[in-house]
Amino acid sequence: MPLYEHVLIARQDLSNAQAEGLIEHFSTVLADNGGKVVMSEYWGVKTMAYKINKNRKGHYAFLRTDAPSAAVQEMERLARLHDDVMRVMSIRVDAHDEGPSVQMQKRDDRGDRPERGERRERR
Repeated sequence: MPLYEHVLIARQDLSNAQAEGLIEHFSTVLADNGGKVVMSEYWGVKTMAYKINKNRKGHYAFLRTDAPSAAVQEMERLARLHDDVMRVMSIRVDAHDEGPSVQMQKRDDRGDRPERGERRERR
């Protein structure tokens, strides 16, 4: 089955428990349609770059799934109809990365980025 990564943005006035309940709801939608959720992360409330439906912030959630395209389409359809979900984005990937997403990694663990103020060597 194809592999997907999904990001959901829910309204800022939900509680953390309600936002995590949305993750569970959409995970069961995928499971009912023949897919499975490999990993899910709740990223918390983050400030958005621009307002969506008069909201400046939103609850962000990330899912890695192994599901047929029909299950993904049904999950996206239900997410668009749900009043608490502001945006949903699904991307098909060739392989899932190991470990946590970049958002959940500590700044020290992100790798080869230079410290602030340092310059990279030019070749």
